[in-house]
Amino acid sequence: MPAVTVSDITVLARISDATPLGARRVKSITTAPQGFEGEGFPVRRAFAGVDLAELDPFIHLDEMGEVEYAPGEPKGTPWHPHRGFETVTYIIDGIFDHKDSNGGGGTITDGGTQWMTAGGGILHIETPPEHLVLSGGLFHGFQLWVNLPAAKKWLPPAYQDVRAGDVALLSSPDGGSLIRIIAGELDGHVGPGRTQTPITLIHATIAPGGELRLPWRADYNALVYTMSGHGFVGEEQRPVSAGQLTVFGEGGSIVVRAANAQESRSPQMELFILGGQPIKEPVAWMGPFVMNTKREVMQAFEDFQKGLLGSIPAIYKEDAKSTDSDKKLPRTDKLSGDVKAADILDVHNAPTGLQES
Repeated sequence: MPAVTVSDITVLARISDATPLGARRVKSITTAPQGFEGEGFPVRRAFAGVDLAELDPFIHLDEMGEVEYAPGEPKGTPWHPHRGFETVTYIIDGIFDHKDSNGGGGTITDGGTQWMTAGGGILHIETPPEHLVLSGGLFHGFQLWVNLPAAKKWLPPAYQDVRAGDVALLSSPDGGSLIRIIAGELDGHVGPGRTQTPITLIHATIAPGGELRLPWRADYNALVYTMSGHGFVGEEQRPVSAGQLTVFGEGGSIVVRAANAQESRSPQMELFILGGQPIKEPVAWMGPFVMNTKREVMQAFEDFQKGLLGSIPAIYKEDAKSTDSDKKLPRTDKLSGDVKAADILDVHNAPTGLQES
C-alpha cells in the first residue's frame, strides 16, 4: 500500500493515551458483500446490513478493489448525477481522474482524496487515465457518501483536491501505529479536508501486535472498516478480519489491536476509521440522490431528466479532442433526454428502490 507513509514514525507527533470517558463497546460486526459497480469495478459494500441510523451522517461506503488489472481492463463510471450529499474518493493504489459539470476535476493517486459537494445538483465522471487503461496495474480505494443536513442540501456544488502530502500524520503513543487524518480533527490535530458535515476520516496502519487507542469525540458515532489484516476490536477483544465493519457504541475512545501474526501479503492491519455528528433528520435515498423526503427524490429525477442538474463543459466532451476545426460534430451539453432513470440508479451500487429512514 503506497498511501502516505514515513521512514521514521518516531519523529511524528503522538496522540494522547488518556481520555476522561471509557472505551466504546462493540455494537456490531458485519461482513461486506462483494459485487460490481459502474462499468465493472469490483467492490465491497462496507455498510451493507447496517441500519442507516447507526451510520448517520454517512450513507454509503464502497471499497473499490483491491484488484490487479490486466491491460485494457481498468474501468470507470459513466457520467451520472448526484444531489443532496458529498462524495469522498480516497485512492490507496492506482490513479483516477475526476471531472464534473461545475468545472472541478483532477487526477488522484496514492494517498490522495477527491472531495465533491454535490449540493443542489451536479454531473460527474470518474475514470482511470488512458495510460493506465493501456498498461493495467493495481487499483484500490474507497468511495464514501457523507449526508448533508436539509439546510445544506441545496448548496452550490464544490470540489476539493486533497493531496497525499497534505494529510496530517500522527503516531500512537507506543509508536506502533501510523495515523493519517484525511478530514476532521483528532486529539487537537486537523486534517486537510473541509467538510460541510462535522466528521473525522482516518486511515490507520497498525503493526503486528500493536494496539491503537484513539480518543474519539463523544458526540460522534464510530465506525471502523478493516481493509486488510486481522486483529481484535474493543476491550472485549472481538476478532475482525479484512472486509468487516465494526460499529461502536458510546464512549470516549476506540480500541483496536492487531494480531501478533499477519499474513505475508498483508503484513500490517489497515483500517478506514470514520465518525461524525449524527444529523438526525429523515433520509430518503434512491440511486444517486439522498434527500429528506420521497417527493424530493422524485423531484431530483425529474430535474435530471430536464437537464437542470448541470451541463458537461465542452472541454470534457469527446468532440473537444478533435483538432479538425472544420469538422462539425453534434454536441449534447446536458446529460438528460435519452438517459433514463434506470441507467443511473446503480452506478455506485446504490439502492434501486427508495430507502427511507
